[in-house]
Amino acid sequence: MSGFESDSPDSLVSIAKAVRTRGLKGEIVADLLTDFPERFESVERLIALAPNGERKSLNLEHFWFQNNRVVLKFANYDSIEAAKELTGYEFCVPEAERVPLESHEYYDFELEGCAVHDVSGREIGKVGSVLKTGGAEILVVTASDGAEVMVPLAESIVLEVDTAGKRILIDPPEGLLELS
Repeated sequence: MSGFESDSPDSLVSIAKAVRTRGLKGEIVADLLTDFPERFESVERLIALAPNGERKSLNLEHFWFQNNRVVLKFANYDSIEAAKELTGYEFCVPEAERVPLESHEYYDFELEGCAVHDVSGREIGKVGSVLKTGGAEILVVTASDGAEVMVPLAESIVLEVDTAGKRILIDPPEGLLELS
């Protein structure tokens, strides 16, 4: 396994993003960027990734959840001033430490950037993001002309996902591609 400092930005998985400080002891309130908040129970170190790409390894002293966010306390960040330096940072783990998924489940970052083709071979565009709408997930596909096409991530529509090859094959129902 590679060391935290040598991991490339593409090999990191963001699990939280610092929003603001909390209290007087250097705690950070962070938005959760993971579907697996229980993973904090086994994390001892996180990679703090600055908006400019700079990174540092931080030891997690403790955490707790509050109002759909996580409060993090890192070693050597014992004041508001020290913690304020981390505002805007993303907290990451190496990709090798991501939570394993079931077959036919994908992380959003694995789908983003994939070329989407229909069964006739026509390229629809590239996945720009994944929209979560409660129970369903929707691929937001950006066509070459800049238009966005919404494709439900449903087995009846998405026939094949090749994350390694960055390709998705769809069989859209009549009219779906014209709705966007």
